[in-house]
Amino acid sequence: MQRIVLCCAAGMSTSMLVQKMKTEAQKRALDIEIDAVPVAEFARAIAQADIVLLGPQVKYEHARLSELAAPLGKTVAVIDMMDYGTLRGDKVLDKALGLLA
Repeated sequence: MQRIVLCCAAGMSTSMLVQKMKTEAQKRALDIEIDAVPVAEFARAIAQADIVLLGPQVKYEHARLSELAAPLGKTVAVIDMMDYGTLRGDKVLDKALGLLA
């Protein structure tokens, strides 16, 4: 099972997007775990994640978090602002799956 982690300022603003992504994953019969955590929990979350997607509000952390993830061979990417703001779970899931491939 692959694990996608969404990371934002407090871990709450992504909860609706996580639900949309989970619904889309179920429609596609994908065995994927999707969670949201605050950026303060990144170090713990990266150990169990296959990929971390950052909310646009914490994109300034991208370089630092990518450096932390690199030794583990993990990818950190920023969610498109429009996809995030309009809760396009299908598009965000597609992005994650594309980066995992």
